[in-house]
Amino acid sequence: MEIKKPDKILLKKIFIFLLAFIGFLTTIKLALVYYDANFNKYAMPSFCSINEFIDCDGIAKTVHSQFLGIPLAYWGMFLYIFVFFLVFVDKLKKIKYLGFLEVFKNPIAYIAALGFISFVISMILAGVSLFQIKKICLLCVFTYFINLAIALVAIDFSEGYVGILNIFKTSVKDFIDGLKVKKYLISFIILLCLAIAVLADTSLTYRFTPQVKLHNSLLKYVEMKTNPYKVTGNVLGDKDAKTIVYLYTDYRCPICRVYNIITHKAVKDLGGFKIVHKNFPLDTECNRYVLAGFHEGACMLAKYSIAAEDQGHFWDINSAFFDEKPKTEEDVLKLAASMGLDTERLKKDANSLETSIRINKDIDDAMKHNIDGTPALVIKETVYIGLKPYDELKNILIKVGAFERK
Repeated sequence: MEIKKPDKILLKKIFIFLLAFIGFLTTIKLALVYYDANFNKYAMPSFCSINEFIDCDGIAKTVHSQFLGIPLAYWGMFLYIFVFFLVFVDKLKKIKYLGFLEVFKNPIAYIAALGFISFVISMILAGVSLFQIKKICLLCVFTYFINLAIALVAIDFSEGYVGILNIFKTSVKDFIDGLKVKKYLISFIILLCLAIAVLADTSLTYRFTPQVKLHNSLLKYVEMKTNPYKVTGNVLGDKDAKTIVYLYTDYRCPICRVYNIITHKAVKDLGGFKIVHKNFPLDTECNRYVLAGFHEGACMLAKYSIAAEDQGHFWDINSAFFDEKPKTEEDVLKLAASMGLDTERLKKDANSLETSIRINKDIDDAMKHNIDGTPALVIKETVYIGLKPYDELKNILIKVGAFERK
C-alpha cells in the first residue's frame, strides 16, 4: 500500500525530530565539556578525552572551539532548537497571535538546506581539527553525521539532483518574498540588530571564551622569535630582594618559551623581587615521576643550564635554549661556544653527580608543591600552574611586594 504524501511528510518530521533531539542532547554534553575545560580547574578529564589525538577537552581549550565569541556547542544547540521550531511551525501558525509564522511556507525545505549547510561547515571544522589542531572530538564528529542525516531525511530524492537545488532555491525565494512584506522586513531588521549586538558583546567581552582572551593577550609574545628582554649572568631581578619567585620550566615546553619572555619583561618593569629558576623536565631520562616521555631531551638541556650557571651564564643560556631550540648535545656545545663558554668544562659539569643531584632536588620540590606541569610559579608557598598573561602576572607580583620601576 502506497503511503500518502501527508503521511510521508509526517514520517519525515518524526525522524527529523528524533535526530535533532539526539543532536541537541549531544551539544548539551559538548557544552558541559567546554565549560569544564575552560572554567572548572578542578574538573576531571571527560570520557571522550582518550589520548593525545582523541581529545575533546583539548579541542575545547583552543580558540577554534568558538565563533564570534560563542562556543560552537552553543551554535549547535541553537541549530537543533531552530529545527524543532521548523518541525512544529505548521501547527504553531494556527495558534491565535502566531499567524505571522505563515512566512515559513516550506519548513521541510529549510530544514534540508540547514542540514546541508551545517554539514559543509562541519567538514571545514573537521579539517581544522585534523590538520591544524591535530586532535579530534568524537562527540563533534557524531553531530556532523547527525546534521547530514537531517538533511538526507528532509530532502525529496524523487526529483534527483534537482530536488537538492530546489531546497536552496525555495529557501532563498521564501526569504526574499518574506522581506517584501513591510512588517516582516522590520521584524528581520530588529532581530538582525539584536543578533549583531549580542555577537559584538560576546566577541569583545570574551565572557564565554577565556581561552581566546588568553590567546590574544599572549599573541605578541608568541610571535617573538627571540627574547628582547633577556638578561645575562645568574641573577634575574633585584639581587637582594626579599620576595623570591621560583619558576619551574621545561626546556622542551613550548609555552615555557613564552613565559620566559613574559617573566623577563616583568623584571624589566618591576622591582622588589627576583626569580630563581627550577628545573622540572617532563622527560623519563631524569624525572622518575614521569611515566611516559613527553619532552625528550629536556633533561639534557636542564643539565647544561646548571653547568652554564657554574660559569656565570645561566640566564644567557636559558633564553638561548628557548630561542634556538638545540636538539642534540652537539648543538648545545656549539651554541655555548658561540656564547663564549668553556665547552670542555661545561660538558664535564653537566654530566657530574652534583648536577644530577640538583636536578633531582628541583623535581622533588616540584612534586612537594603538587606541580604536575610547566610553567609553574611558587611565591611564598602559593603555586600558580600554567601560563599567565603579562597583566595577570604583574598583578600577582605587585600583591606580594613588587613595585613599578621609575
